[in-house]
Amino acid sequence: MSSDQVSVAIHEFGGTGRPLLLSHATGFHGYCYLPIADRLADRFTSYAVDYRGHGDTARPDDWHVEWERYGDDALAAARAVAPDGGLIGFGHSMGGACLLMAAHRDPGLFDLIVTFEPIVFPPREIDPHDGHENDGPSLSIGARKRRATFDSFDRAIENYSSKPPMMAFDPDVLRLYVAHGFRPSPEGVRLKCDPEHEARTFDTGGSHTTWAHLPAIQTPVIVAAGDVSEFGPSAIAGEIAEALPHATYVQRDEWNHFTPFIDPVAMATLITDAVG
Repeated sequence: MSSDQVSVAIHEFGGTGRPLLLSHATGFHGYCYLPIADRLADRFTSYAVDYRGHGDTARPDDWHVEWERYGDDALAAARAVAPDGGLIGFGHSMGGACLLMAAHRDPGLFDLIVTFEPIVFPPREIDPHDGHENDGPSLSIGARKRRATFDSFDRAIENYSSKPPMMAFDPDVLRLYVAHGFRPSPEGVRLKCDPEHEARTFDTGGSHTTWAHLPAIQTPVIVAAGDVSEFGPSAIAGEIAEALPHATYVQRDEWNHFTPFIDPVAMATLITDAVG
């Protein structure tokens, strides 16, 4: 149970070995990372969290997005998975920021966190959703325009597989995104993460105070990034690593912000190499 009496959905993906918590990006859900977990099944027992308003975790009716509450969800999930500590975390985008919040609040919880382009920005310096990323419209505008319903699960997959960025996703990731990101509705199927909720999450991505807490986080952290653009999360990843006391920066030009969905093998290798 998280703050505001939110019951956080945690999915157990199986495997053998120490616990690994997978923490998702804005607008997605835990099952999108099952292909990564499958490739790590001989080394980790994997779990994935759904943040409030995403996947199978409900959003309180009167709740307006506060990223600190996503941090509460991460903390609740991590303590449920590994109450005695010793946890490995993998956090993508928003999910990376949430794991860092949890590590700050409970320093003994994680042995290692691997983040991929976490949404942690200095106050008033860079807004990751200011309309410049990839020379396109802001992510919040795109989210508000997102189609919320389809006639069927198959029609949703057909739609996404023909358009960027999801057309580049690993087929299993796309299938899982639809299968667990939609629910049956009178229209056919409807997104579990409401487009307005996703948009508000993007809008408020620069409002949390995690940047100020980075120097106090004692957990070892890998900060990974793809091709460094002028704007967006990759632009600040190196500075996040510098601000953390025990961080390693990993950058690959062939990666981009969606690489965890495009190349699960690369992400599994990143985690394996980080743990050693």
